[in-house]
Amino acid sequence: MAARLLSIALLFSPLILWLAACWWLRRRHGTKRRDSRTQLTDGPAGRDRDDAVRALFVTAHPDDEAMFFAPSILKLARARLWLLCASTGNYYNHGTIRKEELLRSCAVLGIPPSNVTVIDHRDLPDHPSVEWDRGLLSALILKHVETNHINLVLTFDAGGVSGHANHKSLYTTVRSLHTENKLPEGCRVLTLETVGLFRKYLSILEVPISCLRSQDVLFVLTKEEAETAKRAMQCHHSQLLWFRRLYVFFSRYMVINSLRFL
Repeated sequence: MAARLLSIALLFSPLILWLAACWWLRRRHGTKRRDSRTQLTDGPAGRDRDDAVRALFVTAHPDDEAMFFAPSILKLARARLWLLCASTGNYYNHGTIRKEELLRSCAVLGIPPSNVTVIDHRDLPDHPSVEWDRGLLSALILKHVETNHINLVLTFDAGGVSGHANHKSLYTTVRSLHTENKLPEGCRVLTLETVGLFRKYLSILEVPISCLRSQDVLFVLTKEEAETAKRAMQCHHSQLLWFRRLYVFFSRYMVINSLRFL
């Protein structure tokens, strides 16, 4: 009997240790208050003010802000936040509804309606295989950055998280603005890391892996913050098909964002 209990303990000990590590790392990273004034901005410009970070989230479709960027938005709550959505998400002719859903979602996440801009341009269609016009996007993003004195831009990386062509277009455009030095001095760019399918659907169980890998910024939501992220996603009623409900439950992007600077 004792030998059997020992065998069971040895069998389950790796799982128990992994769960314990997830709990501890979530508490450590989730409750840690990052000094975004020094970590996310260059120079001494904002070291005396909580609103020194003026962050612009550049997304492709309504629901991107909740599905992918909620951990970053919630962890930057002390900053001044803007969101630029490059389309209305009209692939299934739900553009008007999705725009309203986006505004409600942003309100849950703490971005006021006055700071949310949704672009409706025929040359920027919501389509999984269409790469957007870089020149048009560059002009729109740069105007938004300059008008609002943005010093931090957050968007997708080269993989676009889901591989969506519109997501990738945002990355190539922002990267071009960065490499050609068209962004204002001191404006930095963070890109959201694309991870493999296995890691993507581990939810909070993925946090030890992210902690062991290199990234410039890691945001992990507390349980309460994760509930807020879910409430934001629930604002997108038109998109809550069965597989997206599973996504909300299993995706690490609902609780973890790992980002890298360009």
